Amino acid sequence: MRGWFVFGQLEACGAHGGADGAGTAMVRAMRIAALQFDIAWMDPARNWATIDRLAASANLSASDFVLLPELADTGFTMDPPPAGRPDPIEATAQLARRHQVWMQSGHAERDATTGALHNAASIIRPDGSVAGTYRKMHLFSPAREDQHYAPGDTISVIDVPLSDGTWRVAPFICYDLRFPELFRLAALAGADVFTVGANWPGSRAVHRRALAVARAIENQAFVIACNRIGHDPQAAYHGDSFVVAPSGEIIAEAGDGELALIAELDRNELLRWRDKFPALRDLRRSLLGNVRIA
Repeated sequence: MRGWFVFGQLEACGAHGGADGAGTAMVRAMRIAALQFDIAWMDPARNWATIDRLAASANLSASDFVLLPELADTGFTMDPPPAGRPDPIEATAQLARRHQVWMQSGHAERDATTGALHNAASIIRPDGSVAGTYRKMHLFSPAREDQHYAPGDTISVIDVPLSDGTWRVAPFICYDLRFPELFRLAALAGADVFTVGANWPGSRAVHRRALAVARAIENQAFVIACNRIGHDPQAAYHGDSFVVAPSGEIIAEAGDGELALIAELDRNELLRWRDKFPALRDLRRSLLGNVRIA
């Protein structure tokens, strides 16, 4: 873990400093908390209570970035959200304001114009306002997600200004992890952190880890992968939330229990790595297609 200045729930700290290990440059850090829990099937009130409890247990500091799994208030359902559920944006905003943190929430979103249902991830600022919403672009056809949700068409890269600089965060959702072109385009738009909420079954856990490591290496960016635990009517989930450094090193991981996984991301080390190994600069952009980025 040397150099990436990270720590997990038990605060097993890594060393940090200059490129030679002896520098004294100020660490420009982003502290993240990935909340891993068993999502109660189609029970939003119970799930928001769990999220509230986990957030309270995480000793959050102002301006931390909190990541929730995909469809965190219902589970990976193909049914519309239950009538009368707490509004997921307002529920997230209340928590963000209470703890003065950034929070990314996975939820279903109904398009007010078309009526289409989207599998979405919204990033909420510490003041409770919406910084941006990403709508899942690749829907999981083996579960017929594509028959119940409409795909998004825009990559989101969202500025997260902290006291010592601005990070650029690109949210993605579960199955998107298998499609590297999304992450490449986000990186070229300036993303240095990918936040991926998921309901990823334990039977394919090895794929998720390999794909997340690849996305980090090829785009020289951090990947925060937040998964759920427990069961739903279709699958069993083993958690294994983790953080990947731009070098591809796993720098924090959660195991298979309920946990608030904490890590600090060192921007100085990210920039040093990109300068030392300039793969992004060597990219031939003319070979890439285009997709709208907001």
